[in-house]
Amino acid sequence: MKNNGILPHLTALIAMIIWGGSYVWSTQVFQTLQPGTTVLLRLLISCPFLLLLSFLFKTTEKIEKKDIKLFFLAAFFEPFLYFIGESYGLLRVSPTICSAIVATIPLFAPIAAFFMLKERISAMNIVGLIVSFLGVLLMLFNKNLEMTASVSGLLFIFMAVVVAVCYSVALKKLADRYHPITVVLVENSIGIIYFLPFVLLMECTSLPAVLQVSNYIVPLLLLAILASSISYVLYTYSVGKLGVARSNVYTNTIPIFTACFSYFLIHEEITVFKMIGIVVVILGLILSQIKAKKP
Repeated sequence: MKNNGILPHLTALIAMIIWGGSYVWSTQVFQTLQPGTTVLLRLLISCPFLLLLSFLFKTTEKIEKKDIKLFFLAAFFEPFLYFIGESYGLLRVSPTICSAIVATIPLFAPIAAFFMLKERISAMNIVGLIVSFLGVLLMLFNKNLEMTASVSGLLFIFMAVVVAVCYSVALKKLADRYHPITVVLVENSIGIIYFLPFVLLMECTSLPAVLQVSNYIVPLLLLAILASSISYVLYTYSVGKLGVARSNVYTNTIPIFTACFSYFLIHEEITVFKMIGIVVVILGLILSQIKAKKP
């Protein structure tokens, strides 16, 4: 794949910084609201904001009939299934641990892209991804080599990882055909259709908590405007320019940013194992971006 300049890499990195903070913001909102309700409100705020962006940047497009099923499939993966896995996982594990597991996405994404999109992967891609994965594993254990997360929480988050890989493949096809704002706007709109019955059926008894607006409004707005809107537009742009494998490598940096947000906002302890893991994750990211010299 030819060099697309620094912009796609920069947009991917900014998206990861925002998503790094989203784990902490979600944890703050969950003190008042249930996960499904939180995501539904995120999408209800996100869609008008994206519609405004679409109007300002004149990106309004007609969706081809043949792509409607693909949009519904992509939205079923993410935001629907992905946020169910991520959000219910966050109820059981810390933000840093949750983001560390999400960082395993690049380990699986190139494999899916190779078989489904025929994207090429190099030996250095594989080495870098393995090194980053080892860094993630270090972040999951304490000094006594005991895992610091619940099994059920890990299962929910690994479900989110599998779903995210499937979403990346569908997203690549849409990103090649539509503007990033269009893609995210349509997916989030469909996401509302998926989440509304879920919330009414599964979380109806806790809906009165929505009235306690002052308890969650700031982190919810950050989630809706930054995490569910701007970051997805930036990431979609990156996938369109770099491909699934190279864009997903930046997911490795999310635990770094989440650890920083967690330390300063909710005072989560950053252990030596976590710090070493962060360094190894960065090393893996660098290795995965090295291109082999042609003979």
